[in-house]
Amino acid sequence: MASDGGAYRLRCSLLGHGQDVRGLTRSLFPPGGFVSVSRDRTARLWALDGLNRGFTEIHCMSGHSNFVSCVCIIPPSELYPRGLIATGGNDHNICIFTIDNPAPLYILKGHKNTVCSLSSGKFGTLLSGSWDTTAKVWLNDRCMMTLQGHTAAIWAVIILPEQGLMLTGSADKTIKLWKAGRCERTFTGHEDCVRGLAILSEMEFLSCANDATVRRWQISGACLNVYYGHTNYIYSISVFPQCKGFVTTGEDRSLRIWKKGECAQTIRLPAQSVWCCCVLDNGDIVVGASDGIIRVFTESLERTASAEEIQAFEYELSQASIDPKTGDLGDINADDLPGREHLKDPGTRDGQTRLIEDNGKVEAYQWSVSEGRWIKIGDVVGSSGATQQTSGKVLFEGKEYDYVFTIDVNESGPSYKLPYNITDDPWLTAYNFLQKNDLNPMFLDQVAKFIMDNTKGQALSTSSEFSDPFTGAGRYVPGSASNEVAPAGGVDPYTGMGAYQSSEAKVENIYFPKKDAVTFDKANPSQILGKLKELNSSATEEHKLTEDDLIILEKLLSATCNTSAETPTAQQLQTLWRAVNWPEDIVFPALDILRLSVRHPTVNENFCNEKDHVHLAILLKFLNPKGKQANQLLALRALCNCFVSQAGQKLMMEHRGEIMTQAIETKSGNKNIHIALATLTLNYAVCLHKDNNIEGKAQCLSVISTVLEVVQDLEAVFRLLVALGTLISDDTNAVQLAKALGVDSQVKKYASVSEPAKVKECCRFVLNLL
Repeated sequence: MASDGGAYRLRCSLLGHGQDVRGLTRSLFPPGGFVSVSRDRTARLWALDGLNRGFTEIHCMSGHSNFVSCVCIIPPSELYPRGLIATGGNDHNICIFTIDNPAPLYILKGHKNTVCSLSSGKFGTLLSGSWDTTAKVWLNDRCMMTLQGHTAAIWAVIILPEQGLMLTGSADKTIKLWKAGRCERTFTGHEDCVRGLAILSEMEFLSCANDATVRRWQISGACLNVYYGHTNYIYSISVFPQCKGFVTTGEDRSLRIWKKGECAQTIRLPAQSVWCCCVLDNGDIVVGASDGIIRVFTESLERTASAEEIQAFEYELSQASIDPKTGDLGDINADDLPGREHLKDPGTRDGQTRLIEDNGKVEAYQWSVSEGRWIKIGDVVGSSGATQQTSGKVLFEGKEYDYVFTIDVNESGPSYKLPYNITDDPWLTAYNFLQKNDLNPMFLDQVAKFIMDNTKGQALSTSSEFSDPFTGAGRYVPGSASNEVAPAGGVDPYTGMGAYQSSEAKVENIYFPKKDAVTFDKANPSQILGKLKELNSSATEEHKLTEDDLIILEKLLSATCNTSAETPTAQQLQTLWRAVNWPEDIVFPALDILRLSVRHPTVNENFCNEKDHVHLAILLKFLNPKGKQANQLLALRALCNCFVSQAGQKLMMEHRGEIMTQAIETKSGNKNIHIALATLTLNYAVCLHKDNNIEGKAQCLSVISTVLEVVQDLEAVFRLLVALGTLISDDTNAVQLAKALGVDSQVKKYASVSEPAKVKECCRFVLNLL
């Protein structure tokens, strides 16, 4: 890359978009190009022109019904060898385009608010962040999983190089690290909305925020550096090739270039909001701003714009109006400012600003080290009569709006904030405002009229003519063990029974896909009853069972363990539930009776068809990670045994999200708990294989990945491998997702296990699919 010592100059200015340019990303095809998206509802693909200095728009894509907020490239695949373009919009949708068709290939629906960030990973995965406070993982045209945990809009997402790791940055001021769909760590330190994320290496990343700082983090959680320089929101951050520095853009009208931890160069633009940036392979920087213009800056002398173009850019910059209320220039008192002679003294650093007073006007200049001169960057105009229409987007509860009104319903009551976008229906907005704040519906006409009067009925134009609704003032400033069903062939790899023998020559996969649920059947009824009676004698009067109650439970145990031909009665079940409500210190023998009883069709139906599922809720409370491990174990085993009947499978699948979320909290338990947790996952895999529920499979894959990190017992590992094999059998989407989550790298180590042989053999069958 030709260079003159590291100073960036204008390469070209590109017109085409009709409104703010909100997102940029470099393209893979054509090489050297990039994609831009805008509030004008379009995405545009730009390619190098023949002069090697400029770019030409070669493709315009439309598919959103509202502003387009973000863009990323999905890497090439066999089906799409030139990759795909993904765009997210204020219409809550994600559009997927090929590079030669103006209409979407397909549209991803699922978010409930603006999609404002996208990132692509290996194997076709796509990560999206939204104002609805969630991030979603997509594979092709399906949502695989939803990441929940932030309490405000998610403004930034990125998929890290290590498979299965993802980052999200939010208006709740935190960053979260996700591993296989689970939050592993929360990073705190920013004092306002986190707006951008960028990868430095497998172990480090950068973040930028509305607090006007950039932070450098280790994946382990440590904040290594805080970089200061911007004077207002930082919207975007992008890293140079080989991580040799980074660039940022923000609400202070600037692009800043950082080298070795210092702001090496500041480039002002003639637009208030510099929304986005990306770095091309040759090190050139592309920026998009609120004036609808894309500008490219370069170090290369060969690619630098002509003297006439640079002069025109500097003139445009000098004509800009700077509102002192933005805080970009510090506190200003025109009476104390020096005159034009102050510009004879050279600056001390690149980007230094200097204000002078000239014939009653206040002018702002910036020192350019590479030029060795002061460059005018605008006139300081005070409020300059700027209106909300010409001010920028206002942040309210972490989301952007054209207006945020303060409404006083009556003089003695509190004030209420009413956010409004000019594309919204004023009547619907007024209705929702009154509903949210529990205000009298009689105010509907009054509030709607207030909105229309104060927005003058304005609506955004969708024409291709240039309009700039966002330059100017009024911006918001920072500071504000078991007998299981054997597989076909009589071999039982779960218990080793059935004369199973390892054979290197044998290639038949007897392990998966598993067709039936695995249950926990072994029991010693007399020991269970003995323990129950012992603990009952020390129970409080409130919980103590009578002798008749103990006889009733003995009959229930006899009926459900097939030692009698009797059917469990309603009285027996009522007595069982009384025992299950014992204090957690003494409840475990009652849970063991439940674990055995729920296999019986009568008990299973009673448990699974109960109104409001109170009994299930009781069982789930025993999965509390702070609770007793004996209770955790028996509750997990009882849940596994629920899968023996259709009613049980239906209940387990209906509450899959809640059950699996609770169950995974027991991952720090002992080996028996790990086996039970692995078995529960396996039983879900059996059901999901039948139903081909890809979102359910994604959750199970996440659990498998999480448990494999902590489990040591090889029986638990074996059951997780069978679950994994069952999930990905005959499902290419599940195979891709497993790879994207990094599960393949997690299971490889078990291919060399010598004993038990079933672990190694099952592992090899799984790896063959991956």
